[in-house]
Amino acid sequence: MDAKENGIAVVTGAGSGIGRAVAVELLRAGWSVALAGRRAGTLEETAALVPEAAALVVRTDVSQPEDVDALFAATVGRFGRVDLLFNNAGTFGPGGVPVEELPYDAWRHVVDTNLNGAFLCAQAAYQQMKEQDPQGGRIINNGSISAHTPRPNSVAYTATKHALTGLTKSLSLDGRPYRIAVGQIDIGNAATDMTAGMRTGALQANGVVAPEPVMDVADVARTVRHMAELPLEANVQFATVLATAMPYVGRG
Repeated sequence: MDAKENGIAVVTGAGSGIGRAVAVELLRAGWSVALAGRRAGTLEETAALVPEAAALVVRTDVSQPEDVDALFAATVGRFGRVDLLFNNAGTFGPGGVPVEELPYDAWRHVVDTNLNGAFLCAQAAYQQMKEQDPQGGRIINNGSISAHTPRPNSVAYTATKHALTGLTKSLSLDGRPYRIAVGQIDIGNAATDMTAGMRTGALQANGVVAPEPVMDVADVARTVRHMAELPLEANVQFATVLATAMPYVGRG
């Protein structure tokens, strides 16, 4: 799409953290945004940060197919089309649990949210983008540094983020005939509630607990907006945005 035009976006996990930051960045830039998440109250708080903008709050559990169908129906009903999906909803699951002690229910919850939820939202966006006129749109999946390199005791989160990379590549290939561009942003140590503990101490691969630097989540949001506002003839396939001095290069 032309960056000078306002687009229609769906942002999942929009009630907090990276999702909220990206939604606010898009709303301030003139996008119309459907805010999706499990808690309507936090979504309303996100919308209230840009009160003059066109925001639609849709309570959504992305792991439930009927919720995802309702999200996209509400978005199209309100705004007429979908130009962008930021597939952001995700969870770490129980922190610091060794693989041999991880309950199966916890594994399933992480997989259902991070991977199955991303698939369901991408499928719904793909169906809409393929049929709308003008055809096409963009999907940006929120990967992670853990899509490349794991942290200790993070088997469920890491497995889903590795899988998300495969999802991104397949969607990107399959979307070519329909002007559907698909990319992924891999984020390291953005300052959110989910990463608050990293500033005081995070377990490293050598068994040492050490504080890690973080970056402003607004820097992530600006990167997503840049990816989103490219014309559909151009695509950022993978972008890595991280706190400069975090222990990623050389991790392990």
